[in-house]
Amino acid sequence: MTLAIDEAFPPATLTSPPMTDDEFVEFCAQYPDHAIEVSAAGDILIMPASDFQTSARVGEIFRQLGNWSLTHKRGWVTESSGGFVLPNGARRAPDVAWDRKRRPRFPRFAPDFVVELRSPDDSLSRVRPKMCEWVNNGAALAWLVDPERQAVEIYRPDCEPETILNAESVAGEGPVEGFVLDLHRVWNPIDSEGIE
Repeated sequence: MTLAIDEAFPPATLTSPPMTDDEFVEFCAQYPDHAIEVSAAGDILIMPASDFQTSARVGEIFRQLGNWSLTHKRGWVTESSGGFVLPNGARRAPDVAWDRKRRPRFPRFAPDFVVELRSPDDSLSRVRPKMCEWVNNGAALAWLVDPERQAVEIYRPDCEPETILNAESVAGEGPVEGFVLDLHRVWNPIDSEGIE
């Protein structure tokens, strides 16, 4: 299949019959500069590479969660190139995730904890249903980190989302009890202090 995506238009959505893991890997290999997810309905979402600041913010969240996981010798941290096949059939790759156990190449469930960072191109109407999908498919806790609003939306199973505005940090609970994300470093990942 040949696909041309005009950089002015991503994310782009296509529809496909169900793919095996190997077929999905082969499909993704054709578009190495794009992130690819599949919805439960079989829609393929093709997204361009992140901008520099979004990537730096995701990197900061990954670093903080990775340091916490390493210090406490608990679980595995993944970034957006690590995908999960959810019980509803969707193939999703969260910006950052933590799971208490090592899993197979394509785990067939949601990780215990998910963090998605809203990029400047993401609409809340697209990202919020994805957050609900994580917890509806088994994630115990999911955070939507929104730099534009300096907000964190917290998603838990069987609860309405909670929104925290203008906080300096957000504390983990449940599977990541004890983890605290320093939001100042997420809002300002490239702080001018100390950089020459």
